[in-house]
Amino acid sequence: MPSASQPSLNTVLSHFHSLIVPLWQGPGWNAELALPYEALDADHRPLPPQRYRAMACARQLYLFASLIDEPGAAFAQERAAALFRSLQRHFHDAEHGGWFYSIDPSGQPLDKRKDLYTHAFIIFACAHYWAKVREPLVESVLNAALEVVAKRFSTGDGLYEAVLERNWSSLKSGPLQNPLMHLAEAFLATLAVRADAEVQAALLALATAMQQRFIDRQHGVMMEKPLGAVDNWFEPGHQFEWFFLLESSEVLRGTPLHASLTRAFAYAELKGVDNVSGAVSGMLALDGTVRDGTQRIWAQAEYLRALTLRPDSEALLQRQLLALQRHFLHAKGWNECLDAKGVVSRRDMPSTTPYHLATCYQGLMQSTCDLR
Repeated sequence: MPSASQPSLNTVLSHFHSLIVPLWQGPGWNAELALPYEALDADHRPLPPQRYRAMACARQLYLFASLIDEPGAAFAQERAAALFRSLQRHFHDAEHGGWFYSIDPSGQPLDKRKDLYTHAFIIFACAHYWAKVREPLVESVLNAALEVVAKRFSTGDGLYEAVLERNWSSLKSGPLQNPLMHLAEAFLATLAVRADAEVQAALLALATAMQQRFIDRQHGVMMEKPLGAVDNWFEPGHQFEWFFLLESSEVLRGTPLHASLTRAFAYAELKGVDNVSGAVSGMLALDGTVRDGTQRIWAQAEYLRALTLRPDSEALLQRQLLALQRHFLHAKGWNECLDAKGVVSRRDMPSTTPYHLATCYQGLMQSTCDLR
């Protein structure tokens, strides 16, 4: 399989550890609430807080948990512990169970609905954190989040509601692709740290249901809404993200969904990636027409990571790594978005983005280790 050149990989890793991680230790950290600010501007000043999301807290918990026991990261365990406490203190719903979507700047519940995306990231973060610290309380929160998803969000057919009311009553949201993908990611993270027959069964049922309900038969692409929904589309970045999850999993590799996303990768690459600049488009119609040409850093990172698992992609991988460095990373952090012409359209730096960079770089590091 292809791997990144060591000098290029070292450059982005140095940028990540010496610049991006410290942003969330210092200017990006609200010490009073013990939460990351939602975003920093290009000069490292927090944007005026409107809210704090549980999902953002969970992604930062994953970020710092991933650094525990790494050289030069003695700070990671204390920060991860603080984020884990904040997840419970600020967002857990003691009355109805589960976790709120957001709190206001004073720390009071703001959006009290329960959404699958948030709960998926709580599972994902707690699985990674528990793998590092093995504390019973962390595993108990992991188990509680898994139980909530199974009992409250499940629709009984392998899929899950995207969002529910605070008291778990239906909002008739139905299933949506993105939270389901991150739930699959969360299930995989759980299975990576322990044997769990229930989680494995849920993961396989989810993969079967996604194949039936979300996969376009012609191109194999994963649609954002169930088949037949009005105004549907697909996102190249999500095809690459799904492909990596499926290709890297012994449980999911060889499933019909894996075969579909292998086809979808090629179609998304053909229609949604500029073969000169390496720019990944945001949204495409099923016929390949670009509906939103915005280039988002997370999609660039997911394409780059996925290329490590695509045979004969060495040259593409090097091109994408250089494109990330040239167009998105800079001396003060990163550009969140470029427009369709490659002009910077968002300079703010959300607290949720380092998760994408961390998982991308881990994929790149794994690809170089596999060659040794």
